[in-house]
Amino acid sequence: MSTGQNLMELLVRQQETEALQVLHWHGTFQDYLEVVSQNPKVARTAFQRIYDMILSYGYESFVENRHEIIHYNFFDDPFEDGRDAVFGLDRALMELVQFFKAAAHGYGAERRVLLLHGPVGASKSTIVRLLKKGLEAYAQTDEGAMYTFSWQIDGEIFPCPMHEEPLHLAPIPLRDDILAQLNQDVEPPLSIEGTLCPACRYYHNELMDQYGGDWAKMIEHVQVRRLLLSEKDRVGIGTFQPKDEKNQDSTELTGDINYRKIAEYGSESDPRAFNFDGEFNIANRGLVEFIEVLKLDVAFLYDLLGASQEHKIKPKKFSQTDIDEVIIGHTNEPEYRKLQSNEYMEAL
Repeated sequence: MSTGQNLMELLVRQQETEALQVLHWHGTFQDYLEVVSQNPKVARTAFQRIYDMILSYGYESFVENRHEIIHYNFFDDPFEDGRDAVFGLDRALMELVQFFKAAAHGYGAERRVLLLHGPVGASKSTIVRLLKKGLEAYAQTDEGAMYTFSWQIDGEIFPCPMHEEPLHLAPIPLRDDILAQLNQDVEPPLSIEGTLCPACRYYHNELMDQYGGDWAKMIEHVQVRRLLLSEKDRVGIGTFQPKDEKNQDSTELTGDINYRKIAEYGSESDPRAFNFDGEFNIANRGLVEFIEVLKLDVAFLYDLLGASQEHKIKPKKFSQTDIDEVIIGHTNEPEYRKLQSNEYMEAL
């Protein structure tokens, strides 16, 4: 047997492992209900997920100037042997984790933009990079498993463009009963907030009309799958960096019309003729980073405020769309002081 054949067999055996099969799990909506009933935490919010992710790596406490300080091992960068480890900021990182804890429990922090500011070299970008790497790794573990769904219609598969939580398919009047069963031993408690994105709402309504309002038949067209977050694939992790004023366009955050598909579907307001690929869209269920956030054009700030305070975005030609993601930005000290002195920016 040649060396090439040996290498090929090695690669095939590696790809046939049970762990990889678990990561590419597919099932029906009923299969997912079995999964979520056994492990309700698969339906956590983005803030709850990040908080649990940080705690999963453990922590140590020590006393500094008569104050207890907690060192979280997550910020030692266990993913690349300390390449992005953060040193000397334990107090600030402890406050950061407390922010995530408050947001995870729904105390109001989840409706704010998290802004990291400080001098050059203060590890602002490094902290965000660690959170991104952590989310990617955590989503591949059993503890961090998360799921989304696709529509199977006439032999074609249409993935949810915003990889939503499958429980969004549950009728709103029944959600309280579902949560009552799921939250028996879960802390902080889970919630099912928001409705389907415009694209999924279109398929949902079309199928409900086709089956005369029979929800059970409609849900047979839903295929649930494991969701793996990836910054490079733009799944659950987004990054936005302001450009010069002439090239800034708010559709980069909320998506834009696909003009080539208008001729096929006949209307700009048909969700099938819209690309839900803005940074807010693709970062749903995860995290979106704003580099030099205070250099954003004013038009972007309206989207940013709505996304943080209401957890909604407004794609062109569509109603407000629910999102669930952590919005984190970073900037330098001069820009931050400029923000503080601008009374017109009080809302932000």
